[in-house]
Amino acid sequence: MKIKKNDNVVILTGKDKNKQGKVLKAIPSDNKVIVEKSNMVKKHVKPTKAAPHGGIIESERPIAVCKVMLVCPHCSKATRVGNKLSGAGKYVRICKRCNEAID
Repeated sequence: MKIKKNDNVVILTGKDKNKQGKVLKAIPSDNKVIVEKSNMVKKHVKPTKAAPHGGIIESERPIAVCKVMLVCPHCSKATRVGNKLSGAGKYVRICKRCNEAID
């Protein structure tokens, strides 16, 4: 998966189309990410010892990785991500628009 935690992404489809947000959690086993303040759902919770008042709680739900695109920190545009071998022998993520290293 080419999108990691704390990356800035833009949502391509759905009710939150064109919204930007930070990735809170990456779930590589399911190819999904949780993006801050997007794909919000309301959940009805019964009172328990942990949540004594219960009520309606809003939370973010996972989004498929194919529906988000990384925003390059250098050119500030949504871009595809490539890999390039650096001088130190490690692969780094690069922006396909401006060829700058993302990491």
